[in-house]
Amino acid sequence: MRMVTRAFVAAAWIAAAWAAPAGAQEKFITVASTTSTEQSGLFGHILPLFQDKTGIEVRVVAQGTGQALDTGRRGDADVVFVHAKTAEEKFVADGDGVDRRDVMYNDFVIVGPAADPAGIAGGKDAVTALKAIADKEATFASRGDNSGTHKAELNLWQAAEVKPAGSWYRELGTGMGPTLNTAAEMPAYTLTDRGTWISFENRRDLKVLVEDDPRLFNQYGVILVNPQKHPHVKAEQGQAFIDWLVSEEGQQAIGSYKLRDQQLFFPNAGRS
Repeated sequence: MRMVTRAFVAAAWIAAAWAAPAGAQEKFITVASTTSTEQSGLFGHILPLFQDKTGIEVRVVAQGTGQALDTGRRGDADVVFVHAKTAEEKFVADGDGVDRRDVMYNDFVIVGPAADPAGIAGGKDAVTALKAIADKEATFASRGDNSGTHKAELNLWQAAEVKPAGSWYRELGTGMGPTLNTAAEMPAYTLTDRGTWISFENRRDLKVLVEDDPRLFNQYGVILVNPQKHPHVKAEQGQAFIDWLVSEEGQQAIGSYKLRDQQLFFPNAGRS
């Protein structure tokens, strides 16, 4: 009888030992997010704060916004955190997501070589700058990846009434960091979000040449993937992350993130 009891206790202990890690592993969410939130270092700053408060681990899939939304459409993420508001609103309207929320903003800037062959330095009109780049056929490195930054760039070309094509226009199909690396090596002009630019170190002779155009405003939003469409979505934990991001604590965490004495993102939940 003692042997049976000991065997039972041992079996129960082993089962508990296996069950505990399995349960712990379940307390995570997957967030499909734009590369700028990852490459700027923002997630490295805020996610440990969220995990310490809730015990929920956030596993990030860093992609261009278009890819991140596609990941959400397939149900391969619990939350999407991106920056292309029109595409985000369509994501919700199509039933793929629930209740888009503004989280924070920064802006885009046009960077380029110090030699500035298109003569755009100091400008505050991004459309005029792109026209000048096209007229000079000065090398321009485009992300070309259907990201939020790429969508913003295409909108600016459309406003400039330019269809960029030819050897001067390089579509790379890469994230923001690799695109900046390529632009620095060429050298070339490119459009970048300011957060990634501030954190980017391999600038060589690239400089910010055009900024402060209202059309360069860059809003970020967060959306829960629709659990009715994808029942495996961790809706409760995903909503906890969203609620924290837009709470006073989450907003303060975002606003406190700085590099080189510069604030990278500006919280604005509930202000639009």
